[in-house]
Amino acid sequence: MSLEALSPFELEVARLLVETLHLEDIKPEDIAPEEPLFNEGLGLDSIDALELALAISKNYGFQMRSDEQQNQRVFASLRALSAHIAEHRVH
Repeated sequence: MSLEALSPFELEVARLLVETLHLEDIKPEDIAPEEPLFNEGLGLDSIDALELALAISKNYGFQMRSDEQQNQRVFASLRALSAHIAEHRVH
């Protein structure tokens, strides 16, 4: 269990992440909001990022482009990703 509680929207994005990427061993509420999503954190890779971007597009109505310079910052943590989605979502 993470020391820092997730906001309701961060928990929603964590659920999307777990469901989209079929992370059977991870519960959404156990993802720390500042934990890195890639490498030493959850261990996601570029294929996971593509799948997640498609799910975000489908669920929140905006496109995440693979060539955006800010993607490294956006995908840095659950908190960063949630904030980006909240800022850009259409629905």
